[in-house]
Amino acid sequence: MKARLPQGMGGGAANLQQLARQAQKMQEKMEEITTELEVKTYTATSGGGAVSVAVTGKMEVKTIDIKPEVIDPDDAEMLGDLVTAAVNEALRAAAAEKEEKLGALSGGMSIPGMF
Repeated sequence: MKARLPQGMGGGAANLQQLARQAQKMQEKMEEITTELEVKTYTATSGGGAVSVAVTGKMEVKTIDIKPEVIDPDDAEMLGDLVTAAVNEALRAAAAEKEEKLGALSGGMSIPGMF
């Protein structure tokens, strides 16, 4: 007795080619989105706006702005904490948007090495 494939599932080579084309389109769209996000700037602040940080979608720090009134030579640790908090928040925003956009494209599939 021969096994039968469900209707529309025959023509293995044609289905494989179609799948390959879909994968290629998906890869091109992912590259397009990634390029778009890499040039985008994400900004975050800490200390009620005392420290402002801008990062790119490439996860690179672009600028750090510090209001002079928060520069206290006797409390450098607090300033470091404010900078760290702002940088981390900006990086989280960049990573979250990348995951959201690429996750939507892949239909929620977890593709190793993509996120």
